[in-house]
Amino acid sequence: MTRRSFLRTALTLPAGASLAYYEALAAPVQDQIKITDIKVMQVRDPGTLIKIETDAGISGIGPCGASGPVARDAIRVLHQGRLPHLGLIGKDPLAIRVHFHNMFYGYPQRSRQMGVLSGIDIALWDAAGKILNKPVSKLLGGNFREELPLYSHCSGSAEFLKKENWKRIVDSWSQDPRGFRAFKIDIHTAFGGNMQQVAPSLGPREIRVIQQAYFNAREAFGPEWEIIVHCHCELDAPSAIKVAEAIEPIKPLYFEDPLTPAFSESWLALRRSTRVPISTGENIALLEGALPFLQDRAVDMLQPDLINSGGITGVKILADTAAHYRVPICLHNVSGHVLNMASQQFSAAHFNCPWMECVRNADQTKVAASNAPVIRNGRMKVSTLPGLGLDLNEEYLKANLVPGETWWG
Repeated sequence: MTRRSFLRTALTLPAGASLAYYEALAAPVQDQIKITDIKVMQVRDPGTLIKIETDAGISGIGPCGASGPVARDAIRVLHQGRLPHLGLIGKDPLAIRVHFHNMFYGYPQRSRQMGVLSGIDIALWDAAGKILNKPVSKLLGGNFREELPLYSHCSGSAEFLKKENWKRIVDSWSQDPRGFRAFKIDIHTAFGGNMQQVAPSLGPREIRVIQQAYFNAREAFGPEWEIIVHCHCELDAPSAIKVAEAIEPIKPLYFEDPLTPAFSESWLALRRSTRVPISTGENIALLEGALPFLQDRAVDMLQPDLINSGGITGVKILADTAAHYRVPICLHNVSGHVLNMASQQFSAAHFNCPWMECVRNADQTKVAASNAPVIRNGRMKVSTLPGLGLDLNEEYLKANLVPGETWWG
């Protein structure tokens, strides 16, 4: 089988296979409920939300990676554009595989509003869980774990270069009752760059500074805490190779996103030059974006984001394919409470999801009226409520509407 034929087959088969269990559960109530509307509301926290309403009075909520006006325009185009029959209004909310195909593949000429369409997909899963009275993790095949190992973020500045500052940082984390013991540490703060801005090729001085910063972190954390060397695609291949060599002695959990998001020979050059585990994926869209990394064994872990990568359906297809290559998936998860709950349900249901990203104060969210995440000993308890397990604080959301927004549009 050629690479081209494999890709063509991979893009046409996994959806049916991945969703077979869910579709068997949904079959008894198929075509009994219709979608009546898709609404959008932008709030300061947790950002833009999408709601799918049905004629059964059951709704589903999803996070959205766009502003309210942009999301509403994308939904308008979906239903009033050149191929309005590919829209969702008036259709069965449980036909998730069909809706996924129509949104992402049925009209390739429509520019993909990835964050909006992904949010619709996540909202469909929330609605499906409520209709079938099961948490989304059970719709996806069942739980491999009831608590999720987490890693969080240790952001800072040039203070990373001073050993005495690391003691204060470690003391702070040690006293945190959530018990995180795995952290991302940003590389740009070490050498004085700007996050997400491409850095010209790093020279010996910058490499020495980076090495010292991470050596200080390892000395302070000790061998039991995990460190992720956290980039935002700032480096070129020669710099990434030199950084990997510099950080190898601290045994990082991952070297994350050192290169440009799209697959290229640079990823293979880095992979062949180091034993440091490499991860990427928060900016990869759908299976076709991830497949070259899997086929060429370019990374040790993929970290898709449900908003950026095709929703629960798209990332499930990606994760199931990655499982055949024995590549783990650790969801990128920094966009608020609704995404956090969706990521939680997804991660619990996939064997190859050994970690999940989580912001430090996720359990203190004001967006949740109840059922806020429970984090202890560096793990998050998986919700057993139907759908995504959301119970949103409507008063808080109303008080934090972005100027110009109204309650559910």
